[in-house]
Amino acid sequence: MIVTVTGANDHLRKRELAALIAVFEAEHGDMAIERFDGEETGAERMRESIQSLPFLSPRKLVVLREPGKQKAFAEAITDVLSDIPESTDLILYEPKLDKRGTYYKTLKKLTDFRELAELDANGLSKWAGEYAKGHGGSISTADARFLVERIGSSQQLLQSELDKLLSYDDGITRKTIELLTEPTPASTVFELMDAAFTGKAKRAFELYREQRALKVEPQAIIAMLAWQLHVLAVVKAADKLPSDQIAAAAKLNPFVIRKSQGLVRTKSLAHIKQLIADLLELDIRLKRTSIDADEALQLYLVKLSN
Repeated sequence: MIVTVTGANDHLRKRELAALIAVFEAEHGDMAIERFDGEETGAERMRESIQSLPFLSPRKLVVLREPGKQKAFAEAITDVLSDIPESTDLILYEPKLDKRGTYYKTLKKLTDFRELAELDANGLSKWAGEYAKGHGGSISTADARFLVERIGSSQQLLQSELDKLLSYDDGITRKTIELLTEPTPASTVFELMDAAFTGKAKRAFELYREQRALKVEPQAIIAMLAWQLHVLAVVKAADKLPSDQIAAAAKLNPFVIRKSQGLVRTKSLAHIKQLIADLLELDIRLKRTSIDADEALQLYLVKLSN
């Protein structure tokens, strides 16, 4: 067994690693497992562990956490993999890999390559329902979607919030979600944009104050608004293309595209471009002059609402 565990999904990646180790440990015991961290262990020491025969056990497992941080190891990866004894299993745990590099391509070609990507909103909502059910609780599809929109796309955070909600009441509802969870900055920026774009200035100001109460700095809000305006420009420029095609071409989440399509129906591309230019001007003014950032941003929200 030579397995690479990688991908952006922290939750699934860690669970996959734990599951692989648990299966081996159940059969051969913890003494047959050797663990090394590429931050602290040199390439030669890791190779030595891989190539040495097991002691007091018919098999051994070597777990390497981010071994690619050792340049010599990454450069010699083809030789490393070819020299593994049949009695040794190897797990290479690499949270982040450069897909352009030879190291990535070699691991993908020569190992059992398990790349665990982030789930989209639909996938997270479905998973939340299954998780709640598996832990003796329940949550409706609509409430699961609301929870995902409220706290963001981190599956690790979602599990933590589900555990908290289930300990309070095994029947999770929108009411308990609003009572026990706090909206993440990323989730409420879209709500802010949605409120402003649909002329709900009062609601937009409430969401802005909520962002500031969450200790989100004006520059961070500008950055998130810029990202959202970029998405809106992409969607508007794509005209009537299906959301999945737009998402694939722009490398964006299909759920984000679908929500953005609803916002741009009554807006022209020229208007969106002007909003981007105004936001850029605001960003420059904040960096070069002494102006009240909160006041300037709220004036910008008025422009969005109009």
